[in-house]
Amino acid sequence: MLEVTNLSKKYNNSDDFAVQDVTFTVGEGEIFGFLGPNGAGKSTTIKCMTGILPYSSGSICLDGFSLQDQPIKYKQNIGYVSDDHMVYDKLTAKEYINFVCDMYNVRTNDRKTRVDSLLEKFELGDVYDKQISSYSHGMKQKICVIGALVHKPKLWILDEPLTGLDPKSAHILKEMMKEHCQEGNSVFFSSHMLEVVEKVCDRIAIIDKGKLLLVSDMDKLTENTSDLSLEDFFLSVTGIPKDIAEFD
Repeated sequence: MLEVTNLSKKYNNSDDFAVQDVTFTVGEGEIFGFLGPNGAGKSTTIKCMTGILPYSSGSICLDGFSLQDQPIKYKQNIGYVSDDHMVYDKLTAKEYINFVCDMYNVRTNDRKTRVDSLLEKFELGDVYDKQISSYSHGMKQKICVIGALVHKPKLWILDEPLTGLDPKSAHILKEMMKEHCQEGNSVFFSSHMLEVVEKVCDRIAIIDKGKLLLVSDMDKLTENTSDLSLEDFFLSVTGIPKDIAEFD
């Protein structure tokens, strides 16, 4: 599905790599958790994966399509929910979702069926014709999720997607992640909510200071660290004292 190989990124006017020699894969039907402290390189990696940022070296391929050589075909197969949840506020939700559908060539009949189902899940049907600027933060987040799923992408890239969602909506989103993978797709899930990652992810990677510290199956990790929670293991690997982390 997704293959990231020796990915490195150095920003202009910087002597240091923000991300260096990062390599991992995300398999079909897999929820892949991507963890790291603030400033570890998570957002840079994700922005390279989505084509928002150019990368210095390495390769990124999805389902056989190279981001560098076949960017349009690559991007047609991803859906992205960013950590800042930016959306076009001056549009109505309906205008925004139709715009997304047009970009991804979603047929008219398909889009109605898909959009109606997603609106029902997130209880947004009554405000679908309203301008997004009138939405709460959580409602904007739901529209971002709908926009990222409506074209049925092979890979769903989620950067802190639960922020601002109420418990019911957060539960629905986690169930949708599982359903998306059950259909043969994959989810790349970056989050600071380690208790959620521990419950929903099949594999995880931990990045710190721009380098991958490990990539592991959750089952093997749990078996080998049975006396530790994922939070405790994460803090030990990244060298963050727990008393500091709790008040971060």
